[in-house]
Amino acid sequence: METKSIIIIPTYNELDNVGPMAQAIMALESNFDILFIDDSSPDGTAQAIMALQERFPNRIFLETRSGKQGLGTAYIHGFKWALARNYGFVFEMDCDFSHNPKDLVRLLSACQHGADVSIGSRYCRGGKVKNWPLKRILMSYFASVYVRIILWIGIRDTTAGFKCYRSEVLRNIQLDHITFKGYAFQICMKYAALKHGFKVKEIPITFIDRVVGESKMSTGIFKEAFFGVWKMRKMDL
Repeated sequence: METKSIIIIPTYNELDNVGPMAQAIMALESNFDILFIDDSSPDGTAQAIMALQERFPNRIFLETRSGKQGLGTAYIHGFKWALARNYGFVFEMDCDFSHNPKDLVRLLSACQHGADVSIGSRYCRGGKVKNWPLKRILMSYFASVYVRIILWIGIRDTTAGFKCYRSEVLRNIQLDHITFKGYAFQICMKYAALKHGFKVKEIPITFIDRVVGESKMSTGIFKEAFFGVWKMRKMDL
């Protein structure tokens, strides 16, 4: 029996992106389902997803939550949803096309051939960033250097949010202990996987800054990550 794969995509005001993203994923040769988790977007994102569900029955799912609760909590919600339905491979992905849907196949292949977690990496050999100002590239790159030094991990792109997990990884991590909401969540999940002895592999991707919609980056998210890495060293993950 084929092992099922699902892509978790948190949304907030992504009305212009959910349709094209869903169509791009549905067009792939590999059989991916999608779980959108929408935090009560005022622009009608959830309604657009409901229309997509009619076009792609039993392939697209929607969970709605009250108000903006943060990226990390959305993924934890999605992980639990996916595990309860026995998905074998669970993905994280942005809705804004900064992550190329075609790269999903490469991330899946890595986990089918030995990796427990595969990461779409901007900073491993062959990885690239497009349309970011130099200041943001440097901030992101050196943030990963900082994380590697504090946590003693060998991952080049520690804040990457384009990933595939084997379900065993998510079943072993103490998901309820991870309360971070932004980049710190992405760092903590990688750190937890390594602490449990799972094999993490970075796959080079070209990251392209969003064209439609607004970035969710904030000073609070940056501070959470900066100080959060020190907390992770003492957490029961």
